[in-house]
Amino acid sequence: MSSLISVRQLFTTLLLSISTATTTFAAEPATGSADSEVIVPQKMIQLFNGHDLSSFYTWLVDFHREDPHRVFSVVDQVDGAPAIRVSGQQFGGLYTKQRYANYRLVAEFRWGVATWGARTNATKDSGILLHCSGRDGNYLSKTFNGPWMRSYEFQIIEGGVGDMLVLGGYEPDGTIQKYFATCNVVKDRDGEPCWDANGKATMFETGRINWWGRDPDWADKLGFRGKKDVESPGGEWTHVETVCAGDTLDYFVNGKRVNQASQLSHKSGQLIFQSEGAEIFFRRIELHPLPAAK
Repeated sequence: MSSLISVRQLFTTLLLSISTATTTFAAEPATGSADSEVIVPQKMIQLFNGHDLSSFYTWLVDFHREDPHRVFSVVDQVDGAPAIRVSGQQFGGLYTKQRYANYRLVAEFRWGVATWGARTNATKDSGILLHCSGRDGNYLSKTFNGPWMRSYEFQIIEGGVGDMLVLGGYEPDGTIQKYFATCNVVKDRDGEPCWDANGKATMFETGRINWWGRDPDWADKLGFRGKKDVESPGGEWTHVETVCAGDTLDYFVNGKRVNQASQLSHKSGQLIFQSEGAEIFFRRIELHPLPAAK
């Protein structure tokens, strides 16, 4: 997620580079999920079943649970298998209908080719939000017209896959509920915090904790790739995992741990898969039970 949200611009043309023989859309639920029971997986849960978006509802700035421009869909042929397509045309996300705790998230993503509006020439940007809470759209908006919810973000952005963002959000009375996390960090050349297992334990109530190898020369330019990046290049699939265990988070990219947090203020909630100005595909979205404590 970029540090500032620019004005969303709508476009009437859409660039597609894939075959889309069948397309399905998420149905709107009757109620929200803020008060739903928290599910702790006892067996693998497929959030994407390869056919539809029945585990999710859609949320977009201004349109809320309507998706008139088909930002979110299922396509049947991306590298030979079904995938969720997020066009990126408008800011928002796929919100899970249920809340979850104590799981290992396994997902794969691949960038598309379309970019939109103020981010047409910027780095491709998305993310997965964890332990989301409160009303839909509470991030950055007192009127609940924001794109996301307060949460911890697994950043998906060119050059920064695996960054962690700590995001607060509004309550109905206009106050902000903050999230907190403690990360071991060192400062990079420019003074930005980067995760380091041997770094200084630091509490964050907002902001970004860079993954350990983020290039200090990172630039918000389309196609940026850092010297140490572990995300897959170009149009290849990147495998990401997040272990959410109690008050801890561990982020993995292509099998390598890239970030970690503890002493979380929030330990359960919805998940959100972001739409943020760039086309992206998700597949194999699974929640696995954690190993039994010994």
